[in-house]
Amino acid sequence: MSTDTDAHIIFQPSGRQGRFPLGTSLLKCAQKLGVDIDSICGGQGICGRCQINLIIGEFSKFQISSKHNNLSSFSIPEQKYKEQAGLKEGRRLSCHAKVLGDAVIHIPQESQVHKQVIRKEAKSHEITIDPAIRLYYLDVKAPNLQNSSGDLERLLLALNEQWGQNNIRDIEIEFIQSLQKTLRDGNWKVTASIYLNKNIIAIWPCLIKQVFGIALDIGTTTIAAHLCDLTTGEVLASDGIMNPQIRFGEDLMSRVAYIMMNPSSSDQITKIVRSGINKLIKRLRLQTGIEKNKILDSVVVCNPIMHHLLLGINPTELGTSPFALSTNKSITITAKKLSITEMNDTAKTYILPCIAGHVGADAAAVLLSETPHLSDEMTLIIDVGTNAEIILGNKNGLFAASAPTGPAFEGAQISCGQRAGPGAIEHVRIDPKTFEPRFQVINCNMWSDEEGFSDAIKETGVTGICGSGIIEILSEMYLVGLIKPNGLISGINKKSTDRIQKDGRTFRYLVYSGNVEISINQNDVRAIQLAKAALYASVQLLMDKIKIKTIDRVILAGAFGSNIDVLYAMILGMIPDCELSKVSAAGNAAGTGARIALLNKNARIEIESLVQKIQKIETAVEPMFQQYFINAMAIPHKVDRFPNLQKVIALPKVSEYNEPTTMRKFQSKQRRHRPIS
Repeated sequence: MSTDTDAHIIFQPSGRQGRFPLGTSLLKCAQKLGVDIDSICGGQGICGRCQINLIIGEFSKFQISSKHNNLSSFSIPEQKYKEQAGLKEGRRLSCHAKVLGDAVIHIPQESQVHKQVIRKEAKSHEITIDPAIRLYYLDVKAPNLQNSSGDLERLLLALNEQWGQNNIRDIEIEFIQSLQKTLRDGNWKVTASIYLNKNIIAIWPCLIKQVFGIALDIGTTTIAAHLCDLTTGEVLASDGIMNPQIRFGEDLMSRVAYIMMNPSSSDQITKIVRSGINKLIKRLRLQTGIEKNKILDSVVVCNPIMHHLLLGINPTELGTSPFALSTNKSITITAKKLSITEMNDTAKTYILPCIAGHVGADAAAVLLSETPHLSDEMTLIIDVGTNAEIILGNKNGLFAASAPTGPAFEGAQISCGQRAGPGAIEHVRIDPKTFEPRFQVINCNMWSDEEGFSDAIKETGVTGICGSGIIEILSEMYLVGLIKPNGLISGINKKSTDRIQKDGRTFRYLVYSGNVEISINQNDVRAIQLAKAALYASVQLLMDKIKIKTIDRVILAGAFGSNIDVLYAMILGMIPDCELSKVSAAGNAAGTGARIALLNKNARIEIESLVQKIQKIETAVEPMFQQYFINAMAIPHKVDRFPNLQKVIALPKVSEYNEPTTMRKFQSKQRRHRPIS
């Protein structure tokens, strides 16, 4: 909450925040925090690269109210720039917008120096091509005075006589409106597209051999899409963007809380995500040169809150017990009704069924991709994100749960954390004798101690630490004794290295001091402990339900999971002990599942049946969750000994584990990532 002298400023999508004296420009605030924002004119207001949006509303998570009058009024340089170059509605120039009170600030992608890396490429997967859309070339009888039936009726007759299609019963008005002109333009020879043998989607006045579909994975942080040829199954283009909803909160519950505090915002947030989808599909079309009227089908996978917001359903019921979905069934709807304008107006959108209140259609898609229900092996699948979705089981049955991990794994709420982008530290090693670190950054294969590293990163610099780097550096600090099993950064080695520095009543570890200073402090360690403890505890609850002590196979799904070194994930205690050879990354398995459902209509029937058989566990109400959570706060774990891991790497000797007062204090933060009760 702002005082008479300073204000609380939060920048999205990085999640970095701090307090600043009233009257400070937002550009200076961002630069002080190391927030990625462009500016080349030295704050004169003439380059226009430092544009920002003020997000209006009540943010209960941060206990602040972000209002119009919490920034200075429009300045003369801003007005001049707007008149000369144009400034989008709601945008400000951060070099001239000054802090007058608490504010949440969104930095658009075009204002960022280092753009987000969206790592959601299409993974190779064997798919039987049997799409929901079929093409039929027809020779329709022209009307005459002796046969006065309508054009539609004669088209349906041709479908029946020439192709045996006699089950057509759903016809959109948009199709009928264009029918007569199309038949005459084609001299009564046309190509019709039929959806699931019952719905005419589109018609062309010529022979058409190719139509296309979109597989969409709408995540909390990113939206990924694959443009596919429905005839061959080929992925013609893949792309991704940041989910534009992130300005309203970096994790799911923050967005639900925002809507609770700002009831009229639900429709706005729905419009924003639909606009982002249109932007993404348009990018795919421009890459391939495909006309939008030939995109006839799409499949969407997403978590339950994204599911509700996409469909225009207020998600607040998912924020309170018993976390009820509006529906968990699959949904088929026209693209037009979803305001998706970059496809044919009559194109269909199929949304996979959700599994439970916090285990969504994206988890269902992972099942299509990884098929644990067909295996003898006891398989654990974790889609790591701001809300981790967990599935455990084999052909004898599946259990599902969600873990409120929050955004820490993706760099948010970490002092020097950032999402994956050029210049972000992603791999770290620490010398066990000198405690000196060496690291790699995204877009550079060299290590920091190699000759030529400084020149190699001259363009990007070192900007922060992304999720995979945070996991590795904490694991390395634990292995060399800089972090105790209870998570405390040890000051014992302060005399032997200047990397360990006093930080108030605790310590921090200095990773890099160059264009920016990057360090790991005690709060950072606790944030990761909270996230990994929630994940591990949720897995233990599922193991209890199945009555097993060990797991045969672990699959890390999702773009983030694919970039984690599984060894370090186990050292940190994110996942249970398992043979490391049986721990693998599945890439964007949800996106792969979406492609399977797009290209094979029978996969939709399969997943709808499978979801009904999955047993759902709500971790928030399980009596053992808190105890499991406390045990899992330790690195790697207070109780579990990880025998398979210790065959591969020597872990520090486990001393007596005493839960410090600070840990009990930080446990209260867990409520930020639990559903709101």
